[in-house]
Amino acid sequence: MTQTTAFDADRALALAARTLDIEAQALTAVKARLSASFTQAVRTVLASRGRVVVMGMGKSGHVGRKIAATLASTGTPAMFVHPAEASHGDLGMVTREDVVIAISNSGESDELNVILPVLKRAHVPLIAMTGKPQSTLAQHADIVLESTVEQEACPLNLAPTASTTAQMALGDALAVALLDARGFEEDDFARSHPGGALGRKLLVHVRDLMRKDDRVPRVEPGTPFTELLREMGAKGMGATAVVDAAGRPIGVFTDGDLRRLIEKGVDLRSVRAGEVMKASPRTIRADRLAAEAADLMEQFKINCMLVVDESGALVGAFNSNDLMRAKVI
Repeated sequence: MTQTTAFDADRALALAARTLDIEAQALTAVKARLSASFTQAVRTVLASRGRVVVMGMGKSGHVGRKIAATLASTGTPAMFVHPAEASHGDLGMVTREDVVIAISNSGESDELNVILPVLKRAHVPLIAMTGKPQSTLAQHADIVLESTVEQEACPLNLAPTASTTAQMALGDALAVALLDARGFEEDDFARSHPGGALGRKLLVHVRDLMRKDDRVPRVEPGTPFTELLREMGAKGMGATAVVDAAGRPIGVFTDGDLRRLIEKGVDLRSVRAGEVMKASPRTIRADRLAAEAADLMEQFKINCMLVVDESGALVGAFNSNDLMRAKVI
């Protein structure tokens, strides 16, 4: 190992700029070479009744794992199979209903090439992603996606840098073309990413986070103020609904309303819920998206909302803390 030289900030910035320039030029070159082979690859995957099986060794393997993950999350069932493991039994995961994408910059990876005849005999469609269109891998492939780069960004022109960027970008291009052809929408993306921000935005409904049954604070219009406060304190929502005889919310009273009454010097011992409530409260149905409720709360500057059923009866309630716990906001 060579001894580390003194750090030169200007040289580091220059190398960084050079790296980005080389990789940008590599992507421009890949773009210019896009041809009918790309659309053929898209058609082949769309026609498959199985999965896309991505293979690659070394850095190409790391790229392959990412491509498989991107395909799987955008509507194309996919998985990564390590070529070395494939020749020791994992090739049994691949069926003739599948499509294989084999990635190798040189196209001469021994671990990949040893299984190519087996894939050929099994009539598994093979898409090669390689920087050498005359390589062994390319010659065995049904479709070749060329990822040739003029040079690596590595100053020694050895470490895979621009070549892996080209492979990654081609994989992304393939995934985008496929999701568009499948009519993949935001809802589909959310279903495959339920733990992500978009998943929570599109999948979490009011019913999933609202407080129900005896956890919902409610009083009647004639309830004395002391009992109103007791209900608010017991339910810990910072508010209570005021409901009529049919259970329909006709008003709401919040901590903010209490503060304003105290500031005005109102004799709280003599008032009842119906006299201090804020009439016509904002309500929402349980089947609406929680993100929609969050937007309404922000729009009307309120911290809680009441949930009603088809008849307008109170069935739940939630506040901004409930939205935060559900990671909707």
